[in-house]
Amino acid sequence: QISLVESGGGSVQAGRSLDLSCAASRKIGGRYCMAWFREPPRKEREFVAAIHSEDSDADRRQKFEDSVKGRFAISLDKAKSIVYLKMNSLKPEDTAMYRCAADIDTSVCGRLARDWQFWGQGTQVTVSS
Repeated sequence: QISLVESGGGSVQAGRSLDLSCAASRKIGGRYCMAWFREPPRKEREFVAAIHSEDSDADRRQKFEDSVKGRFAISLDKAKSIVYLKMNSLKPEDTAMYRCAADIDTSVCGRLARDWQFWGQGTQVTVSS
C-alpha cells in the first residue's frame, strides 16, 4: 500500500506560476508511473500529466493533456519517490483540485483514472482572472 500526499496548492492570479509536489509514503521500486489529475468544479476528473520512472524514450516517458502542453512540466525524484508539477502561465480554467496518482509494476502510464492504483487527497489550485 502506498499513501500519497500533495502540497503546494494555493490561489494565484492568471499568468502566474505554482509548483505542486506529491510524496509517496515509501520509496517505490521497479517500473512505475506517477501522475497528476485534476477535478475542476462540477466536472469529471481529468488527466493532466504523467511520468514513467524508467522509460528511456523521452516522448513516452512524459505525457501531457493538450491544454497544459508547453505550460506545465512534470518531474520525478526517483530517490525520494516525489513527483512535481510546475505550472506556468496559469489560466482561470486551470482552477481545480489537483490529485496525485501512482501506478506500480507498469510499463505504460495510462490517461484514464481507472488505470491508477493509488491516489492522494488533493490540493486546491485557484486561478483568478
